[in-house]
Amino acid sequence: MLFIEYPKCSTCQKAKKWLDERKISYEDRHIAQNNPTEEELKEWYKRSGLPLKKFFNTSGLKYKELGLKDKLPEMSEEDQLKLLATDGMLVKRPLIVAEDFILTGFKEKEWEEKMGDNLERK
Repeated sequence: MLFIEYPKCSTCQKAKKWLDERKISYEDRHIAQNNPTEEELKEWYKRSGLPLKKFFNTSGLKYKELGLKDKLPEMSEEDQLKLLATDGMLVKRPLIVAEDFILTGFKEKEWEEKMGDNLERK
């Protein structure tokens, strides 16, 4: 399982602690130093079943600076994916990429539901 985070992000820190407490193993990836590629984002988006907007860090400074709230609805999915691939700070985090699911952000209840099988095995 891939855990994509920005280490200074308090939500990422909480999520990492949550995983560690449950002894769920993951590979760590710093989103600003190793931004997801357009190909990765496209694959994860398709596999996730989530709306593409869920992959954007809508509370981030970069999102606000670029005025994306108004621009995204007018952009094609391809253009949105290209934009996401330009800067890790635009991507919602933490981002979990597992074999059978993708999670954006940290909502404990959602994580417990998706990782229930992993939790029961430990």
